Amino acid sequence: MERFKNKNILITGSTSGIGQACAERFAKEGANIILNGRHFEDDEKNLIAKMEGYGKKVKFIQGDVSKGMDSVSVIEQAILAFGSLDILVNNAGVEKSADFWDVTEDDYDLVMHTNLKGVFFGTQTFVKYCKKENKPGVVINMSSVHEEIIFPHFSAYCASKGGLKMLMRNLATELAPLNIRINNVAPGAIATPINQKMIADKKKMKALLENIPMNRMGTSEEVAGLVAFLASEDASYITGSTYFIDGGLTYHYEEQ
Repeated sequence: MERFKNKNILITGSTSGIGQACAERFAKEGANIILNGRHFEDDEKNLIAKMEGYGKKVKFIQGDVSKGMDSVSVIEQAILAFGSLDILVNNAGVEKSADFWDVTEDDYDLVMHTNLKGVFFGTQTFVKYCKKENKPGVVINMSSVHEEIIFPHFSAYCASKGGLKMLMRNLATELAPLNIRINNVAPGAIATPINQKMIADKKKMKALLENIPMNRMGTSEEVAGLVAFLASEDASYITGSTYFIDGGLTYHYEEQ
């Protein structure tokens, strides 16, 4: 099924984990893909070759959305890549662990610029383009269950995701008359490369799984399935909502 035939889709931070899974899912469903990452090395080249194997056009745009207005440049280049842009997935994100009293300004800026400022101005650039061209658009933000529940020692991260929740809700109302939809996807514990150290720690994994009613971590492919649904015409009347994909974690969570 090619729900995204002839659609051009940008996924920021899409060279590993959830972002890569989203890119592959969209490509399998007929989309042309614009990948984004901070570096262009062998892993990225291999990913492009793999996705081209699905028979769709693939473009890589190097850019770090945590740095100033790089997010604007990434969107502008994505529009030029195939001549149009239909769907924006703001997937790039970062977290830093520290006690609140030890958080540095540099770490705070890195988290907030990546998770909120980059999303804000990247989305603004996409909206300006849609408005100018008088075309509909879809924006999906990769949020977190921590837009809703606490995460001690990750105060900047929680602040960024809480801000992302309110940004999405506000924009849903403001952009609806332009026929632009926007929603958040909020993963819980997902088995991605960044979590491999925790997965290998049996004690930490036991404590985590006790907080998840389904008693397992999710997969990047499961998150990608939700993103694809929200981006599709099947979700044409959905805007302004956060969709949790967490195995029941959010409303069962107890800090240990």
